[in-house]
Amino acid sequence: MPVPCRLAIFAYIFPDSFPQTITHTTPTDMDKILWVDDEIDLLKPHLLFLKTKGYDVATANNGPDALDMLDREPYSLILLDENMPGLTGLETLARINQSHPDIPVIMITKSEEENIMTQAIGNQIADYLIKPVNPNQIWFSINKNLHSGKLVAEKTTSDYQQEFRRISTLINDARSVEDWMEVYRQLVFWELKLEGADSSMDQMLLLQKRDANSNFCKFVKRSYEDWVTSDDHPLMSHEIFKRKVFPMLDRGEKVFVVLIDNFRLDQWRVVAPLVSEFFNIQEELYTTILPTSTQYARNAIFAGLMPLQIEQMFPALWVDEDEDEGLNIHEAELIQTQLDRFRRKEKFSYSKLNDSGAGEKFLRTLNSLKNTPLNVVVLNFIDMLSHARTESKMIRELASSDAAYRSLTESWFRHSSTIDIFRRVAELGFKVVVTTDHGTIRVDNPIKVVGDRNTNTNLRYKVGKNLNYNPKQVYEMHNPKKFGLPAPNLSSTFIYACNEDFFSYPNNYNYYVQYYTGTFQHGGISLQEMLVPLVTLTPK
Repeated sequence: MPVPCRLAIFAYIFPDSFPQTITHTTPTDMDKILWVDDEIDLLKPHLLFLKTKGYDVATANNGPDALDMLDREPYSLILLDENMPGLTGLETLARINQSHPDIPVIMITKSEEENIMTQAIGNQIADYLIKPVNPNQIWFSINKNLHSGKLVAEKTTSDYQQEFRRISTLINDARSVEDWMEVYRQLVFWELKLEGADSSMDQMLLLQKRDANSNFCKFVKRSYEDWVTSDDHPLMSHEIFKRKVFPMLDRGEKVFVVLIDNFRLDQWRVVAPLVSEFFNIQEELYTTILPTSTQYARNAIFAGLMPLQIEQMFPALWVDEDEDEGLNIHEAELIQTQLDRFRRKEKFSYSKLNDSGAGEKFLRTLNSLKNTPLNVVVLNFIDMLSHARTESKMIRELASSDAAYRSLTESWFRHSSTIDIFRRVAELGFKVVVTTDHGTIRVDNPIKVVGDRNTNTNLRYKVGKNLNYNPKQVYEMHNPKKFGLPAPNLSSTFIYACNEDFFSYPNNYNYYVQYYTGTFQHGGISLQEMLVPLVTLTPK
């Protein structure tokens, strides 16, 4: 089956975006090396070999001379003997780290003593070689430390070039949710790999993501009604506790459910290494209900019901779109209704952590929960980050792209109490289910919609009566109750944005387009919003 049309055209017009071979890295004019060894005269064969490889190697036979040379001119890398008279290699290394911490140092030693290796590694050396070393070993280590970024980028670019057509075929052939989950996993994998390699293929991947989302939206339009009206559907929001959490409790396991609002698969992937020290990880995806927003999707998770059922069975716990009170203020009560409905007697705790202070306080009280079989924690940082990015110019700069958004997520997880909470929960022997109510997508294409004053303000979905829009640009629900959604009035219609679209009113159109373009939004249909992490962590 042919690849998506615009991607094929792009590849035809810009063939240089698809390099056919990996070029061999050669030294640059700046690749000047300093080799420090008290027996430097015995290393002439090594020096000649490096010269044939294009490296300019200066030499010193003691630490003080080496330090003087470093002060006079720049070097790209240092080869440093550990066993030298006078100022030893380790002492020289310590001074280099103070005065020139940016220069990688490869330490070479005759000694295999563990304490010397430990001290060298503790001083953040680039590599550690034990004599005798042959010229190829030296060359390999130099090449690895000076040119690994370029080599990785070239290899990654070549690998993505080979995978490009296979992923395009996956997109075109996707017929089930499982197929789309595999497409999304592949796209996230390459997004992270290309980002780390500083590759030139970002534009190609962006086009491939857009084609995937366009096809995924068509798939959802064809399938969603069947999912909510039949038993043949993927795992969805209202079944998380029933199908994932309750079986753990039935096996006598203690469980923490950690719901991170606005949490995408790519964000999970950058924080996963941080928790892998304490847990074994089993990663899955599940499919959120529509709208992909807190009021609907998160309440469905905690109640174990579709939103219409919540409104009908527990009207006091459902908050309509036009009400002033918070849309997720009854979560603990909804969890209790689900436990009661399934006749479960487990004691549970519920905590919502909105800031670092709340996280620190929760950490101090964790011991009191060690015998509580079910604990639910909501972390709101990423949701607040996405909203702050819309409102704050400074946060817009800090999270100007998906990569920056991921970086802020990883930094928050690493440097806040969050990582300490996971560590302590593992020590207490809990299994952890990490998930979210929905993801988010960076929007950049406004589409016009007109509604009355009671129409909701979300940029990715609208619910109201007498909405005026282009039906070809949206997914429509004219009978919300058929889709498990409460309707504010008899003529209410839900519409959803696809791809990277967002809704904008004609009034002050240019202002709002400029204001919201490039912001992260949720509520609509995209791989990022609807296919979200469901991760089981088992303490090591």
